[in-house]
Amino acid sequence: MDRGRRQGPRRRQCRVAVAAAQLALMALAVSACGQQVLTGYVADQVSVVGYSDLDGRPGFKLAIKEVNGRWYLYMGHLWHRGWTIVDVTDPARPTVAKFVPGPDNTWTIQMDLHDDIMITALQGFSKEWGADPDKPFDEGVLIWDISDPVNPTQLGHFKTGGRGTHRNQYPGGQYMHLAANMPGYQGQIYVIVDISDPANPTEAGRWWVPGQHTAGGETSSENYSIHGPPHIAGNRAYLPYQAAGMIILDISDVSKPTLIGQLDFNPPFRGAVHTVVPIPERQLAYTNSEAIAESCAEPLNQASLVDISDPSKPRLVSIFPVPEPPGGSPYADFCDKGGRFGPHNVNQNLHSPDVEPQGDLIYLTYFNAGLRIYNIADPEQPREVGYFIPPDPQERIGPIPVEKLVVQTEDVLVDRRGYIYITGKNEGLWILRYNRPGSEPTQ
Repeated sequence: MDRGRRQGPRRRQCRVAVAAAQLALMALAVSACGQQVLTGYVADQVSVVGYSDLDGRPGFKLAIKEVNGRWYLYMGHLWHRGWTIVDVTDPARPTVAKFVPGPDNTWTIQMDLHDDIMITALQGFSKEWGADPDKPFDEGVLIWDISDPVNPTQLGHFKTGGRGTHRNQYPGGQYMHLAANMPGYQGQIYVIVDISDPANPTEAGRWWVPGQHTAGGETSSENYSIHGPPHIAGNRAYLPYQAAGMIILDISDVSKPTLIGQLDFNPPFRGAVHTVVPIPERQLAYTNSEAIAESCAEPLNQASLVDISDPSKPRLVSIFPVPEPPGGSPYADFCDKGGRFGPHNVNQNLHSPDVEPQGDLIYLTYFNAGLRIYNIADPEQPREVGYFIPPDPQERIGPIPVEKLVVQTEDVLVDRRGYIYITGKNEGLWILRYNRPGSEPTQ
């Protein structure tokens, strides 16, 4: 059992290590320090550090900030309206520091932050996910001052006039970059907003795929929509787009973003690109689609690396290997397990100094296959080097997944200390560590 080095007896007692690919029975264990830790997970090269049930509110999207030696994890929620702040200074004993209520009947699933500014998305959503279509909702983006990390103060509110925003990026500075539903457009488009005066945010520019601007007379047989977040690297924006693939824009003039290049994945893969993360120092971009249908009732999803050395002609380099069930699993493959199976989110808040910089590892959530870790040192041959599959939840908190109540791992974030945070649709927060040879998380 890996109890870790350079740690006191109390920390060692709280650590729960996982043997490679070890299967265990579902149970609720109580550690020597009184902390409740779920067992029943399956893992390879990943150890459990801590767990929190988040006061019964499963987390979703994640961001993190270190202030004067204390670490605060911020998260949105699928089934609850608002945002939770968790003190993860001691990752073995995560503590809910505050729940900030959000507007009723409104998705509050995503946030991003840089320095002392945090932005949180507001969006109207569907009955399938628990909304009431007959009730009002709020929309747009809230802008917060988080100089006091556990007491955010609202500074401003940008409204789209439509159904709001889904996933946005704020890399610091003057602009936030939105996946926004704007009046007169089909689907979400890319919108740049100037927040130099946070109390009076103003649109600086917008871009859309031709065919989206229905109010301007455009039509298309495709269901174009940016998923977001837009990823900004210098004067380029990288957009993950439904039905249009990976888009690269020149935003040297934010008022007039212009198309540089595009790579479509449909066919043969599911055509909606969910995530694009540029790795400009290696002239690469990471992309993935998002599994939507349960039990794999859709075209094959993909996670891939793309050569962007010529941004006008992005070129597919490799496809990540598809996860296989561990030996002894009660299902023949992950499609047979039920729920969604396929890629979703990666560690991507790379503009934050408190997030692990992009190196040779890609941390990817895979819904019912948990967290998968890939090494991309050789971009033409990405290989899986570890995984963690939480136990299936025992209590249904939200209506998804519909068919079977199985684990659906949603988001992942890795802080600069090396601690991995993952969330799920019907469970709490897991804090993990990848057993990288010869390394320890820093304090």
